[in-house]
Amino acid sequence: MSAALGLKAKPIATELAEDDSDISALINRLTAEVNQIAVDKTKAIQQITNQMKMLALNALIESSRAGAQGAGFAVVAQEVRGVGQQVETIARELETQLTKRTGDLVSSIDRMSQRSRGERMVDLSLNAVELIDRNLYERTCDVRWWATDSAVVDCAASPAPAAVTYASQRLGVILGAYTVYLDLWLCDLDGNVIANGRADRFRVVGQNVAHTKWFREAKTLRSGDDYVAGDVENQPLLGNAQVATYCASVRAGGQANGAPIGVLAIHFDWEPQARAIVQGVRVGDIDKARVLLVDSNFRVIAASDGQGILSERISLSLNGQRSGFYQDRSGTMVAFHATPGYETYRGLGWYGVIVCAA
Repeated sequence: MSAALGLKAKPIATELAEDDSDISALINRLTAEVNQIAVDKTKAIQQITNQMKMLALNALIESSRAGAQGAGFAVVAQEVRGVGQQVETIARELETQLTKRTGDLVSSIDRMSQRSRGERMVDLSLNAVELIDRNLYERTCDVRWWATDSAVVDCAASPAPAAVTYASQRLGVILGAYTVYLDLWLCDLDGNVIANGRADRFRVVGQNVAHTKWFREAKTLRSGDDYVAGDVENQPLLGNAQVATYCASVRAGGQANGAPIGVLAIHFDWEPQARAIVQGVRVGDIDKARVLLVDSNFRVIAASDGQGILSERISLSLNGQRSGFYQDRSGTMVAFHATPGYETYRGLGWYGVIVCAA
């Protein structure tokens, strides 16, 4: 299992989406230019027809002054006037129809562009939550593996000073290779911490964690193949750091079906790892986007702007869907995608969310 994230968002999809956006902008601009040309030309035609009508009017006046001799010229002048009126009518109809058609085209392009943008944001939301799922899947593998380590099993079975010292050393070696963890705790079945990997930094041995949700759930695990994935929380015993705690039961002989003799809890250093994921989603400056991970209660557990973590709750209009996008009353676009899980990690009902300012 890798000791660090080593995972990045997909830049190619982002570049293609930016190309699509450029094409949409170009079509919008060209359509607007066509519309303006049509308006300008029809106005020019209207000016010419006005001149024709004025000439026809002057011709009628002069023919009336000429009397009978100007009667034939009056007929021609009247026809010129009629033609001018027909041209003016056609010009007005042309302007009206072209303006409507180009307006409809611009509206259609705007809707298509908005849909394309929304679908792209949904894909990036999935990208974010999928990356964290894959990473946390490795944490579930780590805790079940390390719970079978002979030093951990021996210490849980008989926590004599020598066994505690050796187990702590062993946990420290693991932490040296797996830098994504703050600490590893070995607890007895009463919730007392009997050994940890960073005893020089976190003096937690002797502390009781029986009240925590993750420990209570870990005591009920049916075998060594099962695990507990805790909620992201501030852990007071680790300097109030943001952690995601994963647990597995330590069992007699290190066997999956052995009798439970303890609990191993590993504390994933959540904040820097989650920040790397949400800030790594390449939404583009033009989108003015905020990338979030939220838990099943819609509590913000990671944010690209670093705001509201573990304190803010957002309102998502899911409408029974696992993914989608919509615009709220302020015109802000919100895209979301539910956790798909990864391998044996089912996920915790989290969502990747991207909020794009209007």
